[in-house]
This record gives sequence, C-alpha cells and structure tokens, in this order.
Amino acid sequence: MTIIKQFFLIFILSGCAMKSTQIKTVDYVDIDKFMGDWYVLAHIPSYVEKNAFNAIESYKLNEDGSISTTFTFNEGSVNGPVKTYHPKGFVIPDTNNAEWGMQFIWPIKAQYKIAYLDNDYQVTIVARDKLDYVWLMSRTKSLPHDEMIKFREMIEQMGYNLDDYREIEQE
Repeated sequence: MTIIKQFFLIFILSGCAMKSTQIKTVDYVDIDKFMGDWYVLAHIPSYVEKNAFNAIESYKLNEDGSISTTFTFNEGSVNGPVKTYHPKGFVIPDTNNAEWGMQFIWPIKAQYKIAYLDNDYQVTIVARDKLDYVWLMSRTKSLPHDEMIKFREMIEQMGYNLDDYREIEQE
C-alpha cells in the first residue's frame, strides 16, 4: 500500500473520532490573487507532513475552475529528500471561494477552509471543521515572532488543541 493510500485510510478512519466545530471562513477570496506559492510556516500536520521542512504549497487555477496544487517539502530535515504531492483543489460552490475540497485520491475531497486571509493576500490560515489539521502560510519564508504568536493564538481561538502544532523551518 502506498504512503498516500495509508495516509488517507488513517485520515478517513480517524475522522470519525475527531471533535468538530464550524470554522468561519473569510467573507470572500479573490481566487486569482490567492494563486501562487505559499510557504507553510506552521501547522498541525497530517501524517504525510509531520516531518516537513521547507514546505511550500503552490496553487494554479485551471481553465475548468479546478486548482492544480503542488505540495513540496524536505522530509526529516532542511536537507532531507524532497517529497512532492499533487492534489487537485475544487472550490465549493456558494462559498465565495473560501472553502475548497482538496482531492488526493478520487473520490475523496478533504475540506479546506480559508479561515484567515490578510487584505494583501500575504498571510492565510487554512483550517478544517474537524479541528484535526491547520496550516499557517505566508508569501514569505518567515514572519516576525510577535506575528507568529498572534497567529498561533488565533488558531487556538478557533478551537484547536495545539499539542501537535509545530513551526516549520524554512531555508
């Protein structure tokens, strides 16, 4: 069984026991402005990314409205082997582009909610109602320490348990 299939089996089975809330999304996402590279600065990771370094999530809008995604990171250390995944994103209708389904394996679409996005499209938080995974991403490789603390507190206020929260080293 491939690592991706193992991840999704764990993902599906563990989802039944996860606590859930209703994460509020931002009011609107200009999908064209959201496209491009995002450095993952911190997260509560999925199984696949628990030892990620130099993590970058890249989005490109396809002609059919779907979103080509490339998730790249070094496994285990900043110099570790490069891992790359290519899930496909789908904007959920009537969400003002703020909620997506992210498909790693057909037909499963994992929920991605854009819970925070600054006005300049420089920092975002992608969350899930299950409160199992969350991603703090920026267009830059780092943010000032006080901002990192502010965003960590924001994630906690959403209802997340921060025991598995980790900042990702970017070089």
